[in-house]
Amino acid sequence: MNHVYLDNAATTPLRKEVVERMTEVLNNNFGNASSTHSFGRASKALLEQCRKNIARYFNVSAAEIVFTSGGTEADNLALRSAVRDLGVTEIITSKIEHHAVLHTVEQLQKEYDITVSFVNLDDCGLVDYNHLQDLLQSSDKAMVSLMHINNEVGNILNIERVANLCKASDALFQSDCVQSVGHFKIDLQDIPIDFLAASAHKFHGPKGVGFCYVRKESGLKPLIFGGEQERGYRAGTESIHNIVGMDEALKIAYANLDTEKQYISELKNYFIAQLKENIDDVSFNGGCEDTVNSTYTLVNVCLPIAPEKAPMLQFQLDLKGIACSKGSACQSGSNQQSHVLSAILDGDKLKRPSVRFSFSVFNTKEELDYVVDVLKDFVNS
Repeated sequence: MNHVYLDNAATTPLRKEVVERMTEVLNNNFGNASSTHSFGRASKALLEQCRKNIARYFNVSAAEIVFTSGGTEADNLALRSAVRDLGVTEIITSKIEHHAVLHTVEQLQKEYDITVSFVNLDDCGLVDYNHLQDLLQSSDKAMVSLMHINNEVGNILNIERVANLCKASDALFQSDCVQSVGHFKIDLQDIPIDFLAASAHKFHGPKGVGFCYVRKESGLKPLIFGGEQERGYRAGTESIHNIVGMDEALKIAYANLDTEKQYISELKNYFIAQLKENIDDVSFNGGCEDTVNSTYTLVNVCLPIAPEKAPMLQFQLDLKGIACSKGSACQSGSNQQSHVLSAILDGDKLKRPSVRFSFSVFNTKEELDYVVDVLKDFVNS
């Protein structure tokens, strides 16, 4: 049986260089970075070098990088502190954000009785920037939380435009950049974002580690208490081997960004073309056909399959060795329709099965040909 992994938006395979670097650290740098003896100092030196390296990619100071357990914690850290400590009374977001944002905002609304406003989206799920500006002008102390790249349909937010709108209205801007860090260059000197979330396992690094960019003098307070690690922003002994793995993965990602972007873009365009050629009435959700307003790393496909046959699609793909998803991996096991697709599709299209295929540099056109053949057979069976 063929094995084709096309669920890279859920998680990516570790690069061998990352595994080697992490193994080296696990064997040789087991000291606690908070200890003052030589073992601890060696780990602390590694930790701070990684912080400096990562900060350099975003043109920020090392002090503005806070290591976390991943993107979800980074989102929570920024959102909760904004309401609890920074005086935010309104959060402006969208209905197609990751649940790390939406569920956190829902909980904050219950706890603090804040106002939650949703920016309008067009039929592809792209943000209405004029409506966002109107919301900002009518708000008191607001935070905007909008993701850079949607994890299900791949829409790209114009984060520079949003950041400037927020700055003009004296609002905070937090962006979940989990799907863009390692895949796009982000210069945070040019783009006045206040908080940014990233996760290593989306760019061929280890799971369980990420970071939150916190603009200096933001006033952010910790989410986790206990020790003084991470300059008091995040208590808990740092996972040195994971942080080193994230640093190594990010270094490789940005060193090879242009070459790998071109290769993966060609895969995506080839896949779309082959689907159109082989499956009548296939369509694509969100703006994922658009090479300007959509990421090169994923495509969300709506297939012309009868509703009663739809529940078998992903089961059949798995039987054929094809890994993909019907939405965010965080919703795996749920029978509910994707909240992203429910927000942007009409009733008829929602009845058809939609599948997200997401690519990496480790995929090939031969794999995509195999997937197209399997889909074609299923549609015509």
